[in-house]
Amino acid sequence: MILNGIEVPVWLLAGGFLLLSTLLMLLIKTLIIRAVQRWVDRSSFRFDTLLLSSIRFPLNLAILVLNLLLLKQLMIVLSLDVSAYGALFSTGAQILVILALIVFMDRFTSGALNSYANSEGIRNSKSLLTGIVRSTIYVIGALVLLGSFGIPITPIIASLGIGSLAVALALQPTLENFFSGVQLVVDKPIRVGDFIELESGEQGFVDRIGWRSTWIRMLPNNTVIMPNSALSNSKVINYFYPEKELSVPVEVGVHYDSDLERVEQVTLEVAREVLQSHEWGVDDYETFVVYHTFDNSSINFTVMLRAKEYFNRFWVKSAFIKALHRRYREEGITIPFPITALNLSQEQAAGTLEAIQTRAADPGSTRKVVSR
Repeated sequence: MILNGIEVPVWLLAGGFLLLSTLLMLLIKTLIIRAVQRWVDRSSFRFDTLLLSSIRFPLNLAILVLNLLLLKQLMIVLSLDVSAYGALFSTGAQILVILALIVFMDRFTSGALNSYANSEGIRNSKSLLTGIVRSTIYVIGALVLLGSFGIPITPIIASLGIGSLAVALALQPTLENFFSGVQLVVDKPIRVGDFIELESGEQGFVDRIGWRSTWIRMLPNNTVIMPNSALSNSKVINYFYPEKELSVPVEVGVHYDSDLERVEQVTLEVAREVLQSHEWGVDDYETFVVYHTFDNSSINFTVMLRAKEYFNRFWVKSAFIKALHRRYREEGITIPFPITALNLSQEQAAGTLEAIQTRAADPGSTRKVVSR
């Protein structure tokens, strides 16, 4: 082609146009992204930032697709033979579109799962969910790519099904633990950071929910590693669900001569003072006293306290017992020792009756006793 008396190769003209068009579109994309970013920074919505960050690179691929189509039209305008390259343009554009969709879905779902895991407190389990979702996206994307090349994917899907069945039979215990871990993450009977008690009696904090096992850090600072399948099929007490606060019952006994109304008043005053002053007490909890037993040496009742977490209940209970003991001593309220009464007069009367019965049965027994 001749421009201003200068012969310019057609391929150079087409390449220059493609380069300028690409640079112009990238500049426009950058300006639009910056404008949208300023608006997103002022928004409180969480997923708009994620959407914007996920779409940056796929937009570059979309720009390449658009320029390939423009190049094809330009070659037609320049009366160039595009019959040899038409299939190449179409296949390349299709591949780039599929790659753009795969990258966008991968980045968006990974970011969404990371955000969800951080907000829901399953931070150490997000790798499990992310691995499942990303593997699913890549497998589906690979099958779509193969289909775009004209490769039949039905035999591949059938082969994958047969292979998956063989792998499932060979790795049945591992897969059982894997899907049990998925169930634990999705159903959330336990979460990372929860304090739980196992059916076997061990107690501890959930450190990590992995692909195969769950790690539980016990109070002595050792770790119990439970297979996910065993954990999902056993009874577990979660002391942090549905909330961390829990009641702390304290058993107390007072003397039978005590004024129970006065005992209740003093006990409630001490309980409220401890809950309001202690760092792990729930200060707005309405504590109460319930009398329930006439015991051998005391009248027993239960004082109900409230702690912020299961592990804190020991310190709240200890502080309450010390404060209550001190206040009872000041008020003259007696916490009795266990008492066993011996009725000596009754025992003496029983002995006298036995002696009379013996003499009546054997009159000679009296003479024997006197002769001694």
